[in-house]
Amino acid sequence: MMHTLKMPTLWAALTSVLMLTSAAHSQQTIKIGVNEPVTGVFAAGGADTIHGAQIAADEINAKGGVLGFPIELVIEDNKSTPTDSAAAAEKLIVRDKVPVLMGSYTSTQTLAVLPKLMEYQVPMVVETASSSKVTTQGNPWVFRISPTIAIEAENFVKEAVKLNIKKVNFLLATNDFGIDGSARFREHFERAGISVGVEERMDPTAQDLSAQLSNIKASPADAVIVFSFADQVALVLRQAHTIGLKQTVMVPGGSAQPDLLIELTGAAAEGSFYSAFFNQWTPEAAQNSDVAGALTQEWQRRG
Repeated sequence: MMHTLKMPTLWAALTSVLMLTSAAHSQQTIKIGVNEPVTGVFAAGGADTIHGAQIAADEINAKGGVLGFPIELVIEDNKSTPTDSAAAAEKLIVRDKVPVLMGSYTSTQTLAVLPKLMEYQVPMVVETASSSKVTTQGNPWVFRISPTIAIEAENFVKEAVKLNIKKVNFLLATNDFGIDGSARFREHFERAGISVGVEERMDPTAQDLSAQLSNIKASPADAVIVFSFADQVALVLRQAHTIGLKQTVMVPGGSAQPDLLIELTGAAAEGSFYSAFFNQWTPEAAQNSDVAGALTQEWQRRG
């Protein structure tokens, strides 16, 4: 069973949960547990997620909160590891008494939390994790607003066809995002008649990627698809540039932090391609351009 909610339905579901909790406990505030990486290898993505959540909470509170109650974000650092992610969820539920969670940035960290949701019967909204396993294991307490990696793969490959790409190599982090993502992308590439060459793997914390990139360079292809997060993608771009890799670097949405990548890589990012669910540079092109423009403006104002 997959729980994928559009925003109005999601909001109604959360409002029902929060209403019941408020009535039972007479809370003065509605606590939302935010289980994100504040430290560790995924801290940059966690910081962006928390930043966005705070903007949303402030806007909701300025309009009177939910059911007359203000929202309070209770932030817990999951330290970019699955073990700490599960511990953070339990701490938020047991110690902080939150009635609902959001998290936990990566698929691996999110999957680690699922048993805690079942144990304590507390719902969680998944905002970024893309592995299909998150919502296909029959857990009734998990909901997602993030598209699955399979949905992204289908649309990503359409763009690759437009670019006349005939063969790709893979470089993937050995986590749920990388492993599930590469499998789904392989299916869609091969279905579109695009062949897949070598598949190189890297630990998500790896710093020296010279061996993997040398093997990729030795396998002629039009592009290399990199499945990892922003900081490691930046390493890939810099090291690929150093060894003269000519294959176009293409990155799925797990690394949709263009400003950070440009800051970390400079000229090495030139010519690379990314899929993103929100383009911060052209909010006017978004489906809800007024909302996107307001978010972008507030994000820039806060720095």
